[in-house]
Amino acid sequence: MLPKRSYLLNAAYSWVADNDMTPYLLVDAQQKDVVVPTEFVKDGQIVLNIGMSAVRHLIMDKDAVSFEARFSGKPMQVYVPIRAALALYAKENGDGFVFPDEEFFDEPTPTPPEPKKGFQLKVVK
Repeated sequence: MLPKRSYLLNAAYSWVADNDMTPYLLVDAQQKDVVVPTEFVKDGQIVLNIGMSAVRHLIMDKDAVSFEARFSGKPMQVYVPIRAALALYAKENGDGFVFPDEEFFDEPTPTPPEPKKGFQLKVVK
């Protein structure tokens, strides 16, 4: 089965935003493939404001959360694999969801197909 964390994350985000609050994402910054500003990581975790006024090009799908944001005035592309998302809550009152532990299976990287041998086009002058 697909992990439920991405579905819970999307639902929690919608719920917080629909209540006109600021969604904060708690991230395990020590997970593989996490790209966050390391200078703000404390005790292996980071809290990210993922409200629409704080980020650009927010994408939350079954694999990851990604967006562009500025940290200390510097633009950065942030990437959080879904397994590294620990909780989503509202800044204003702390209400939200801590995601349950789940097993995540990394899909093997697909190998490109071998080039087909056959006809080749040549320029004839």
